[in-house]
Amino acid sequence: MSVLYNRVALIGLGLIAGSMAHAMRRAGLAGEIVGTARSAETRAIATDIGLCDHITETAAEAVQGADLVVLCVPPGAMSAVAAEIGPHLAKGATVTDVGSVKRDVIAQVAPHIPAGVHFVPGHPLAGTEHSGPRSGFAELFDNRYVLLTPEPGTDAAAIARLRALWEGCGARVEEMDADHHDLVLA
Repeated sequence: MSVLYNRVALIGLGLIAGSMAHAMRRAGLAGEIVGTARSAETRAIATDIGLCDHITETAAEAVQGADLVVLCVPPGAMSAVAAEIGPHLAKGATVTDVGSVKRDVIAQVAPHIPAGVHFVPGHPLAGTEHSGPRSGFAELFDNRYVLLTPEPGTDAAAIARLRALWEGCGARVEEMDADHHDLVLA
C-alpha cells in the first residue's frame, strides 16, 4: 500500500483509534498520525507508548492540516467535538467516525462540517472487552466489516479513499443507508 492520507487526526485514543494507528502504520497508509484525548492521563499513556507521531491537548489542534479526521469519541460527545473542530478543518479533508449508531451521529456532526469538507460516517464492526490507548492492535480490523453510511451527494472520491484506507487496515467495507444501518444493527 502507499500513503492515502498525509495527516490523520484521531480524536479519542481508545481501542478503535489505537488499532487504527497500528493498522495504518502496518500498511504505510498515513504520512503522519496525530492524536488527542480529553483526558491528560490518556494523552500521557499514548505519548509514552508512541501511539501517534504527535499528541495534542485539544481536538482543534489535532485537526489542523489533517486530510482525514476520525472521531473516536462516544456518541454523546460527537456534537461538542464537531463544534470544536469545525472551524479548523482543512478544505478537502474527510471527517469520519466509528460510532455504532449513524443517524444520531449524522444529526450531531453534519451541521458543524463546513463546505468543502467531506463527512463519511463509518462503523467498524470490531472490538474487544478492553479499552484505552494500550488496548489497540493492528489486527483488530482484519477480515472484519466496516460499514460506511455516507449521505446522498457525498463526494465519491472521498468515499473511495476512505474505503481504501479501511481495506488497507484489513477490513471488508460495505456501504449502506444510515437508517438501514440503524435498523439492522439496533
